Amino acid sequence: MNIALIGFGKVSYNLFKLIDSPDINFLTSTEGRSQKTVDLINESNIEVFDSFREAVEKSDIVISAVTPSQALDVSRRYARDYQGLYLDLNNVSPDTKSQINDVCENFVDGAVIGKIDSDNLTLFLSGKNTDKLLFLNDFLNVKIISDNVGDASKLKLLRSTYTKALSVLLIESYSLAQKLNLEDEFFDTLSLTEGDEFKDKSLSRISNTLNSSKRKAEELEEILNYFNDDDLKMIKTALEKLKQF
Repeated sequence: MNIALIGFGKVSYNLFKLIDSPDINFLTSTEGRSQKTVDLINESNIEVFDSFREAVEKSDIVISAVTPSQALDVSRRYARDYQGLYLDLNNVSPDTKSQINDVCENFVDGAVIGKIDSDNLTLFLSGKNTDKLLFLNDFLNVKIISDNVGDASKLKLLRSTYTKALSVLLIESYSLAQKLNLEDEFFDTLSLTEGDEFKDKSLSRISNTLNSSKRKAEELEEILNYFNDDDLKMIKTALEKLKQF
């Protein structure tokens, strides 16, 4: 089986590592990729083509994991008339997933829940073709939500409304503690109620948010566009803050 990866960031790279089988061959391309991504691809034992078009044509499954703003264009470029299975793992709204579904003949809506580079990923799937991906249970946790395209993405959006707003609040609180030279004591007091691992998890969350603030801002914009609710004041504030990082 050949699986083409469009995009080779943290999501694709971790899937490539976790889905380790002699019966599965991964394909990708360095076309239009940054030097950082090219270096990561070159370090990996993955078959590289001159273009994504070539990789897709030789694949049985395509996994799209790009930035939210590219997801729809990528599907129009590579999924139209594609006969294989097209799994979209991008953090986009259910409306965008519906538009991608209109392009693809065999579409699966997917959402990675949890830490991207974890060895214990959970993959939520929805759509009529989800049963064709049950073999992935041999490598990671697969949960099928429903036959409705968009349900997996709805869960991801709901989770993101909480986690991203919480991350911004955590950054602000930690910044205040630093100014007062009380950062260690800040985490000590919170650990009393949040658990012994709270400090390490918080610092990891802060680092991840700051390093990927642009992508996370795009994801919040998708949330606001989808729900179109004036009461989402915390989400709007979190978006404004992310754009400042």
